[in-house]
Amino acid sequence: MKLYCLSGHPNKPCNVITFKSCTLMLDCGLDMSSVSHFLPLPLVASARLNSLNTWVPRDTDSQLEGELRECMNRVFVDSPPEFVPPASGLVDFSEVDAILVSNYHSLLALPFITNHTGFRGVVLMTEPTLQMGRMFMEELVEYIERTPKARHASRWKNYLRSLPPPLSDVRLPKTWQAAYNTKAINSALSHVQIVAYSEKIDICGALKITAVSSGFCLGSCNWLICSDHEKLAYLSGSSTLTTHPRPIDQSSLKNADVLIMTALNHTPLFNPDSMLGEFCVAVAQTIRNGGNALVPCYPSGVVYDLFECLSNHMDNLGLNLIPMYFVSPRAENSLGYSNIFSEWLSSSKCSKVYSMDDPFPHAHLSRVGRLKAFKSLDAEGFSSEYRQGV
Repeated sequence: MKLYCLSGHPNKPCNVITFKSCTLMLDCGLDMSSVSHFLPLPLVASARLNSLNTWVPRDTDSQLEGELRECMNRVFVDSPPEFVPPASGLVDFSEVDAILVSNYHSLLALPFITNHTGFRGVVLMTEPTLQMGRMFMEELVEYIERTPKARHASRWKNYLRSLPPPLSDVRLPKTWQAAYNTKAINSALSHVQIVAYSEKIDICGALKITAVSSGFCLGSCNWLICSDHEKLAYLSGSSTLTTHPRPIDQSSLKNADVLIMTALNHTPLFNPDSMLGEFCVAVAQTIRNGGNALVPCYPSGVVYDLFECLSNHMDNLGLNLIPMYFVSPRAENSLGYSNIFSEWLSSSKCSKVYSMDDPFPHAHLSRVGRLKAFKSLDAEGFSSEYRQGV
């Protein structure tokens, strides 16, 4: 067995295993650390960004055609953001037989791997991972395409030694790639084969692949890779804290000959319950002071728990008339999907579905107008609906 790591980002695993006659890829997370070196993409024309001074290296004759700008004593690239795709030097993607995707956070690099590389294999994932992953990728594309840049900067990559840090410290910027488009997303997802928990999938007639719940998010899984004589367990993003996803299946991981672990928690002493309580207290205090609480979040996952805990906390404080706004190009899709994936929910949520009740409180909050979903801040109706706190 050979194991290759194709990504240096600890929380965006992208490993390849060559096992006998089969080559498997474990997840395809996208390293977005490169985005921090680019100027932001404002929704409206920004006079401040447009007036930033152009930065030019002193020890070169190249003007770089205005590719670099200086802001707050730091140099940024004035161009559409680029991402770090999985390295292709160690493994030929056309030889990969299957890609095992553990959750929708580890899916964003898929179009870079399956398109224009000769990839002919299959991509295995659960139904929620497919639907939520598509939503995440489409949101990324929409965020970038709604504020197009006039030019694409690339010459700066030839002058790294002349640039100030942290831009001078970036690794292999010539391998960075611009974001894919919707067509590329659809092409990549055409390789997907949906799997259910505990379903055994045959690969190359040599391996049996099984997905088991990891408790991390809707449809997330760990993978069991079994041959006639060996058992490998791939432990991806996992959680023993039971919220809305189905709990982690720990028993299936026992007696593995090899355990591959990734996305490990670097702060195990932080208690999620106490952190969530502190969050609710801070939001309530901000609202009582007449302010607004802005919460950056993904369009799926933990945000469902935030809606539930925060609404309960505000009810207990008599702030039940304060609305919550969910702003994302895929906000309505996310709220809708979360209510139909009943088989992937925890037992308490699933029992509500069987009793013809809403599994999540955000369904009721939406009906009574306490939770309002908008595609963007300039969406129709947002200005008239939005109001300050008490």
